[in-house]
Formats: sequence, C-alpha cells, structure tokens
Amino acid sequence: MKWGAAVSMLALAALATNAKADPAADYADLCADCHGEARLGGVGPALIPETLKRMRGPRIAAVIAEGRVATQMPGFEAELDPLRIEELAGWLKSPLETVPDWGEADIIASRTLDEDYVAADAPIWDSDPMNITLAVETGDHHVSVLDGDTFEVLDRFETPFAVHGGPKFDPQGRFVFIMSRDGWVQKYDIWSLKQVGRVRAGLNSRNIAMSGDGKWLAVANYLPNTLTILSTEDLSVAEVHEIKGKDGTPSRVSAVYQAPPRQSFVLALKDVPEIWEVSYAKFPDMNIFAGGLAHDWKIEGPVPQDTDFPIRRITTPDYLDDFFFDQSYEYVMGASRKGDGGQVIDLVIGQKVSDLDLPGMPHLGSGITWKHGDSTVMATPHLKDGVISVIDMESWDTVKRIKTEGPGFFMRSHENSPYVWADVFFGPNKDAMHVIDKQSLEIVRTLRPEPGATVAHVEFTRDGKHALVSIWEDDGAVIVYDAATLEEVKRLPMRKPSGKYNVWNKITFSEGTSH
Repeated sequence: MKWGAAVSMLALAALATNAKADPAADYADLCADCHGEARLGGVGPALIPETLKRMRGPRIAAVIAEGRVATQMPGFEAELDPLRIEELAGWLKSPLETVPDWGEADIIASRTLDEDYVAADAPIWDSDPMNITLAVETGDHHVSVLDGDTFEVLDRFETPFAVHGGPKFDPQGRFVFIMSRDGWVQKYDIWSLKQVGRVRAGLNSRNIAMSGDGKWLAVANYLPNTLTILSTEDLSVAEVHEIKGKDGTPSRVSAVYQAPPRQSFVLALKDVPEIWEVSYAKFPDMNIFAGGLAHDWKIEGPVPQDTDFPIRRITTPDYLDDFFFDQSYEYVMGASRKGDGGQVIDLVIGQKVSDLDLPGMPHLGSGITWKHGDSTVMATPHLKDGVISVIDMESWDTVKRIKTEGPGFFMRSHENSPYVWADVFFGPNKDAMHVIDKQSLEIVRTLRPEPGATVAHVEFTRDGKHALVSIWEDDGAVIVYDAATLEEVKRLPMRKPSGKYNVWNKITFSEGTSH
C-alpha cells in the first residue's frame, strides 16, 4: 500500500470513529455521577466554560485520559479512544443554555425547616455530650452519630448528596452544620437526634466555616463566585458577597476558615492572587485583632459600605489553594496547586514574611501542630510525594521530611498521644497507616488493618485514648484502636466512611486536628 493511501485509510477510519462519538452520552456514562447531570458539579467541580477556562495545569483532554494527580479523578483512556476524548473535551467547553445565577432570592426560596423538629431541653441520650463523634458515610450519604465511650451508634441520618469538607459544630457542641458539594447546608440537632432544616447556599461549593461566636456560617462557593453568609439560628441569608479580585476578575473561593481571635473569616481565592478577611464583628475595632496589633482595616471593592461583614483584601505573591493558621491566627501558611513551595502571610501587616520549602503539593488543610522540644512544629502530608514535611513555627524552616510509603491526604494526633497518625491515600500502598513518634519524628509502626483497601482519616476520642480509622470502601468500617498499644479494639461496619469528627476536639481546637 502506498503511503498516501495508508494516510487516507487512517483518515477515513478517524472520521468513522469521530462520526460515532457521542460526547453527551459519554458524559452521562462516565462523568455525571461525580460532576452532576447538568455539569454544575457534584462530588467533583462544575464542568462548564465559566470554570474550565480558569483551569491551571494539564489540558482537559489529558485529564480525561489520564486522571488528575492527587485527586479522586480517574483516567478514562481505557474506555475512550483519543478521538472520543477530544470530542468530550470540546463538548465540555461548550456553554450551557442557561447557568443559574443562584442569588439571595434563590437561596431563600430553597430554605426548608422541618415542621416535626422539636428542640429537646437536654440530650435524649445518656452519653458524654463532649465525646460524641460523627462518622460521615459517603457510600450512601449518611452520618452515624457515635458514643465516644461505648462506640454505640446513637443515630444514623441522611445527608445531602456528596458531603464535602468537615462538618462544623456550634461552640456548645449541640448543633452541627454539614455541607454538600452541590451547595446544600444541613442543620442537625445532636441533642434531639433530629434534622432542623436545609438551605442551598450555592450550586457548587467548597467548604463551610463557623464564626467563633456561633452566630454565622460562611459558605465558600465555586459556582456562582460568591461567599454566602447564613444565620446559624434559622439558616436565613445574612449576606451574599460576589467574589471579584481588585482588578475585577471573578474568582471561586478555594477555602474559608474561621479565625476566632480576629472575629473574622479568612478566604483563599482560587483565580486571583488574593486572600480576604471578612469580619463578623458588626463594628470592627482594629485593636481586637491579633491581641491588639493594629492593621489597616478597609472596606474595598464592590462590597456595600453599610455591610455587617466588611472585607479586607490582601494581595499575595501567588495563588493560594490551601492554607493553615498558626496558633495565634496571626500567620497564614499557604500553598498553591502548582506544588512547588509555600508562603507565610502576616495578617496583621498584610504581607508575605517568609517562603516555605514545601515541594510536592502539600495538603496544608490537613496540617497539625504539636510541641517538639522547646518549639512548636507543624506537619503536613504531600499529595504528590511520599513524604511528610515538619516545619518549625518560629523560623519557618523545614525540620525534617519523613519518608512514607506514598502520598498522603490526612494527619491527626491528640494532646494526650505521643503519636501522629498519617495515611497513605494515593498509590499502591493505600492500605497503610503510619504511626509516627512526635519527638523522634520516626515511623514507629505501619498498620495495615485491611490489605488492599484504602485506609484513611484518623480521629481521636475526647481523652485521646482511642483512635478511629476509616476503611474507605463501600463495604468498609470504622476501626477503633487503643491509641497507646495500637491494638484494634472494635470494628464498626459502615458504607464508605470518610471523615470522623469529635465534638470536643473540634470546638476546643485540639492541636492534633485540622481547623
């Protein structure tokens, strides 16, 4: 066969394959479960031009084919040939006929309060209210309420689809607020074991944060580009902030956390190099921040001047996808998805004060701190490399890099435990859980409670005597370990359990848990 004829045959074959391509059907078969039938997001983010045009990193077709490193996005090159992948990538870039605005009126209209909810005067159970632990079961979208002493399941209630980010407790530990990736916020009364109500604060959301006084809940949204602030009392809307950079560029909110001593929320923006501090003190006094250290507090940009939640914007040298506070909440340690380092921002002066040697995409949102000798250190896993970085919180130097059996996602400890627990979430050794001595910074044991299964996310009981570990499978379990002997005590069958959250550890900001 002549070369020209061969090329023609290949071209004809390609055209025939292309003619068979049905990107809408491929999306429905392979993508809709995670990204939503309408492409507006679910477990995964929205796949529409408004979000994809700001995607940094690999081409869309490459992500479809190969998956995305350090995420739960698989590759589909075995299911789709290259032409179908290109067709699907192009189809995802096509605009939807309509993209809902989802403003304040839509949020208010979505709010429902349960008519049969009656607040109990005291817990209807006899357990220690401060030792209640919630276990999120993503396999069938439920949460189990556990007695932290007996590990009895007190209740198992349905949540919105695809819970994302940690649940947030009010300061008394009575009410918990749970957010789903598609923007629903659920309020649940732990004392009464009853749902209070739900509201949809966005269409595709990232996480939530509770104000230090327990009055407000901030919801970080990818779609639309907003920060929604809800009243925790009745889930009503306090304000909706449109998120735009100083130059007018719209942005998603990649994370929001509370900074209690500062009476504020702190936001990282995904699409502009800025962090925002949003005050929930109605008349902010600059001397309330950071123990009386004053800074230049200003209301900037498109925010109304009569807002109860004024915004302070800080320009950063790089985009921040993830961050961690020091114990004083004066410093923010930030990292971007480029994964080639980090930076320390001083919130008092609003400037970068140090660089961090953090290659390999650190997961700072899972960072924890503890006393190490005469100093305090912070440790973080890395999403690309099999290593844990340990950083001195005064010098910002890397004290040690602990070699692990693969990239990890979560770390946990407790004030009363000599150990740090770190999973190996990604790769062939996903069934490993490392136990690390806090002082020697050496791995003292590697647990494999279920060979071949994903083992992840540890939470401690209030006193630190027990550690709860997830077998992150549909027919999984929560395994209770003696935190001193590292021996298994009990195994609770669950449907793909992910995070566990102890009331006491969360509302007291335990040094062993992420905040």
